[in-house]
Amino acid sequence: MDRAMEPAVLESKLSESETKFLWVFGYGSLCYKPGFEFNKAILGFVNGFQRRFWQGNVTHRGTKEQPGRVATLIEDSDGVVHGVAYAISGEAAIPYLNHRECQQGGYIAKIVDFHSEKGQLEIAILITKSRFYISRIPGECFKVMIYVACPANEHWLGDSEIDDIAGEIISSKGPSGHNVEYLIRLAEFMRLHFPGKHDAHLFSLEDRVLALVKENQMCLDTLMGSGEGCITFIRRANSRETSPTQDRRNGRQDTFEGTTEGSSSRLRCLNI
Repeated sequence: MDRAMEPAVLESKLSESETKFLWVFGYGSLCYKPGFEFNKAILGFVNGFQRRFWQGNVTHRGTKEQPGRVATLIEDSDGVVHGVAYAISGEAAIPYLNHRECQQGGYIAKIVDFHSEKGQLEIAILITKSRFYISRIPGECFKVMIYVACPANEHWLGDSEIDDIAGEIISSKGPSGHNVEYLIRLAEFMRLHFPGKHDAHLFSLEDRVLALVKENQMCLDTLMGSGEGCITFIRRANSRETSPTQDRRNGRQDTFEGTTEGSSSRLRCLNI
């Protein structure tokens, strides 16, 4: 196995000392392609925000000539956004995130409260073809850092009609892949991990993009790329689960063979 893809089992308990670690909340591509090493990953949510595809991107999912659309958080007192909190490990993680999110992306960092999902539900992490398990942490609340785009930043695109945003997404791609992949993988993540939660903006945009892909006879397999460097959290089950989005993608599914368990407490992720 390639060293960069070496898996490791994450612990199922969160100690008091670990709540003092630096935790970063991912609600966009960080949910499936963090690009840095982390000690733990916990599913949960932050209050007071809504997820919106209002931020432009010219470095990963678009170009200066054709900016892509990526997610940001908009303040809303009644809002809730679900995602993943990562316990940061490694000295390079923060400089990497600051470069990726702030210098290149136009985001700023904020500290907010993160709430993990209640209940002790076991989930699995898969990296390419290796499977290993962790448990969801019951009812923890602690501080996390989030990256939020401000309307004053140079890449800000702002609100627009769903049809217009969808049209921009199917027309944009960058060094990290097509903008369609960014959207679909995020929607699949949400549907798989939080099936009872409906993100109206995300799912409406997903529906419209998939319709435009079909109308324009675009190859979704090609748009989705190879998935290299992606990680996916799925529920542990005796039989393999698939998401409704995957079923709608004309039979296209990522396949993961075999189960691998390690002895380390660190997960290695591929850099993008």
